[in-house]
Amino acid sequence: MLGAIALPMLSTTPASAAPAAAVSTATTISPCPDLPPLPYKVHASAVTIRSKATTKSTAVGVLYKSHRFTVHKKSGNWLYITDKSTGVKGWVSGTYVYRDTRMCLD
Repeated sequence: MLGAIALPMLSTTPASAAPAAAVSTATTISPCPDLPPLPYKVHASAVTIRSKATTKSTAVGVLYKSHRFTVHKKSGNWLYITDKSTGVKGWVSGTYVYRDTRMCLD
């Protein structure tokens, strides 16, 4: 059985009013240089801390979501960190660790 769909009719007469002038805003979005960067966070429940920046290297610890850590340097998608809860230093994948960015309106 076929059904019919009722659609409203659209007017085909051209609009006679002139288009409104575009409103220009001088607001730009940029990082906030006067504020400190936001801390890194663990995106997964736990991340393996490794001795080298590769998944095939030895695991030296585990970085849990609740742990605070310091990032010392980056190499590709890997971060060299110190877990402040345990003192373990090593590499974690940037796939599981991220930093929120703060954007400011000028």
